[in-house]
Amino acid sequence: MTNNPDKKTVSDSRNTVTPTLAIDHLSVSIDKKQIVADMSLNVTVGQWTCIIGPNGAGKSTFLKALAGILKSEGSLKVDGNDLRGFSEKDRACWIGYVAQDPVFPRGMRVFDYVMLGRTAHLNLLASETSMDTAMTELVLRDLDLIDFSHRDVASLSGGERQRVAIARALAQASPFILLDEPTTALDVGHQQEVLELIDRLRAERKIAVISTMHDLTVSGMYTDHLVLMSQGRSTVSGSPQEVLTSENIKAHYKVDVDIIDNAGFPMVLPRRNAQ
Repeated sequence: MTNNPDKKTVSDSRNTVTPTLAIDHLSVSIDKKQIVADMSLNVTVGQWTCIIGPNGAGKSTFLKALAGILKSEGSLKVDGNDLRGFSEKDRACWIGYVAQDPVFPRGMRVFDYVMLGRTAHLNLLASETSMDTAMTELVLRDLDLIDFSHRDVASLSGGERQRVAIARALAQASPFILLDEPTTALDVGHQQEVLELIDRLRAERKIAVISTMHDLTVSGMYTDHLVLMSQGRSTVSGSPQEVLTSENIKAHYKVDVDIIDNAGFPMVLPRRNAQ
């Protein structure tokens, strides 16, 4: 069995088997300091799992370990296959990653930047095929970016850049997408635009999303499953209602909050100290 799930393979497998990313006792150390410790999580396509926690909890480090950017210990498997045994290209066919601050090379067209997502599916020294071009165009249309195809990526606004970065990840046709703070530096309008886009695409394309977020209310509105990290460990996980409690937030964020039910979603409101 090949480790490289090209577009057809991924599509066929989704009709018969639900791909699962199994993370078991994952740990990451940097300069002999443990940043992530003993993280375990199972994610299947169609789910949106969000990692929350205070600054320095290890959220971004955890995503980088899943993406293969950082070395890790523990078990990391997709459909029972050890991801560490995959080549970088094969791993990219399974997992797409969007950094918190993606690099956008000045002078590169939006179309060419998104086309880079197809690199994982190309043989050594091979050029892009008509299928790669068609896939790139399809993703650009899905994300309402086709009119930006010939624009310089460096000339785009923050919200447009974030959509382009997500488009590149989607062009990989990976069943698992990692998004590190996808709404960083976006105003509230563009935040909602990007989050609604991610939510729609994970349902339509049957992909799994694993993201990190700072905004607790927003994380509870859009995701199925929350994992609260603190000091490199998973302290509590479950539905937004189970995780976003005043007790949990007090214990790990060291702040008093009120939790208000907003049409079934927990809204987290900081409690102002009495003067």
